[in-house]
Amino acid sequence: MAKLSKSVTKRINSLGFASYGIVDLSTIDDRQRDWLKEFISKSRHGSMHWMAETADRRSHPNRLWPEAKSALVLGYNYGPETDPLFTLDQGEKATISVYARNKDYHDLIKGKLKELAGLIARDSGEDVKVFVDTAPLMEKPLAEKAGVGWQGKHTNLVSREFGSWLFLGVILSAAHLETTPAEIDHCGSCTSCLDICPTNAFPAPYKLDARLCISYLTIEHKDPVDEHLREKLGNRIYGCDDCLAVCPWNKFASMASDIKLKAREELNAPDLRDLASLDDQAFRQKFAGSPVKRIGRNQFIRNVLYAIGNSNDSKLKSVIEPHLDEADPVVKDAAEWALRRLGGV
Repeated sequence: MAKLSKSVTKRINSLGFASYGIVDLSTIDDRQRDWLKEFISKSRHGSMHWMAETADRRSHPNRLWPEAKSALVLGYNYGPETDPLFTLDQGEKATISVYARNKDYHDLIKGKLKELAGLIARDSGEDVKVFVDTAPLMEKPLAEKAGVGWQGKHTNLVSREFGSWLFLGVILSAAHLETTPAEIDHCGSCTSCLDICPTNAFPAPYKLDARLCISYLTIEHKDPVDEHLREKLGNRIYGCDDCLAVCPWNKFASMASDIKLKAREELNAPDLRDLASLDDQAFRQKFAGSPVKRIGRNQFIRNVLYAIGNSNDSKLKSVIEPHLDEADPVVKDAAEWALRRLGGV
């Protein structure tokens, strides 16, 4: 097996990656394939139909690329400067997931991975492929095998050095690269991540029902959210950090050093009143370069209206009323619900 050259490891550090590890793809067992099969068979993927459609390719990296022998998994720290949950009890404010308060990490990390992949291809003489959460590849099990962290009871990656706050990137190589030790589970008896979930989205430790997950409901789910779940969204308008933020391993976490991942001040605690007034052009301008942009203005306004309905602030009724005439029936429904919640007609 070939070691990563000193020039590659040095470049990993200089590009800002916080940790990395390598896994031999021949050592990957069937546990994740079986977990994915169960997840889909119980329809826990909700309307994310692409998960079922790509399940076979997702089950093992070699289903995606048969020639791959090794995976280099890299973690990029995005630790927040403030408590991600501090706005949850501020009814007039909105809560946006930490990862979406500045630039889209896909764009930020992919270029760095491509540079590293080029160096590995140069050294090994073998082909490489780069992945940043945009292909049917299960990065978190690979990260655990590579020693970058472990999948906690909330199914997200946890690191002893960086807590919950690592973006993952993967470089698959056709070369046999020297592996690093796998990580073990350090969750112990702790159930903080399961206990805090507002919607009880975890049917059991290490199991997630995406249909109840607020991140899924606010980002992936395009239709109206079931009424019994809307109240539980609170003021979360894009994603949810509850299970991540409460993890005790965050006591070892550090703030992101990349300025592009530091939260824009106006997205730390934005006013619901201001967000509700965004038309399509203003929405695109405000969230240019942000992950938030990908859900589109109408779904974003749907989420904002749910948050307004949960605000208990009758002064916000005036910002609901213009949306009662929206052409989009999902937005119109959200506006009608929000107005009822605030005592409107």
